[in-house]
Amino acid sequence: MKTIIAGAVLAAALSSTAYAQDVAMKAVAFKSVEKTDKQAFASNLVGLDVYNNANEDVGEIKDVVMGADMKVTGLVMSVGGFLGLGAKYVIVDPSSVVVSHDDAKKEWTAKVDATKEQLTAAPEFKYEGKFDD
Repeated sequence: MKTIIAGAVLAAALSSTAYAQDVAMKAVAFKSVEKTDKQAFASNLVGLDVYNNANEDVGEIKDVVMGADMKVTGLVMSVGGFLGLGAKYVIVDPSSVVVSHDDAKKEWTAKVDATKEQLTAAPEFKYEGKFDD
């Protein structure tokens, strides 16, 4: 009997949570969009090496930062260090990184007009608090 009551209480609690989430989802109108040739997926960017104008590897895109409006507001880059040791994360403005696709090589490329020193001097970002995985 206790199992049945516990199950009923659990089901009621879960259904009220689902209902609250359902109400929030209905507050936003649904829109569908179509993919264009001028778009890229975040999965194309994460892990992409970033080169500067001297064609030096200056970092790697590790994450994409989005604002409340779901527009990209930053790119988390791993910079500095050697073979991944001693590297730090910085967030760069997405407009300062040029991302393009080389159709002949079938690969994505990223360039930034900054030196290694400029990037490592940028404020450090740490995955802490609500950003922990």
